[in-house]
Amino acid sequence: MKIYKKILTLLSFTILFTTICFGQESLTGGIERLFSKIERDILTSAEAMPEEKFNFTPESLNIKNSSLKGVRTFAGQIMHLATDNILIWSAITGDAVRADIQDVNGPKNITSKKDVIEYLKSSFAIGRKAIATVTTKNAMDMIEHGWRKLPRLDLAFYALTHANEHYGQMAVYLRLCGIVPPPTVNEK
Repeated sequence: MKIYKKILTLLSFTILFTTICFGQESLTGGIERLFSKIERDILTSAEAMPEEKFNFTPESLNIKNSSLKGVRTFAGQIMHLATDNILIWSAITGDAVRADIQDVNGPKNITSKKDVIEYLKSSFAIGRKAIATVTTKNAMDMIEHGWRKLPRLDLAFYALTHANEHYGQMAVYLRLCGIVPPPTVNEK
């Protein structure tokens, strides 16, 4: 975890330094471009999984010598990702989070594919709002998140990194169900 924090901090400072020194584009613009790609990859992947497989978990495959017991379902991946998006991005904006969020797996009453995707989309809307608040002047301001304080820019990159990690898991789940992830198809 320490190396992860160092990498995020180094990345944050590098982007901040480049933006300030060269002024070629806004800090927000750089974050938004990466955010838009990740959002598109995740949403198209979530929509590609058929409703009847939305609660698929690789544990059901009973792969010999695997350690898949208790892993999240495909829908559970999305709910966790969306919930962490809400928690992280809301820390940046200072907005209160939904009252029905009790843990990192999201509200228990959201279960249908349609509702899970709407919840995911709402988390990305909060992300867009948060990104719009990040400037070169406040990027290194310390923000409370969970049990620690991090620079605003680190939190933004943590949200992007976390989302991309879950996209990778979603892509594997799709392939295990015989579905090529849409971003892969679109890049060919």
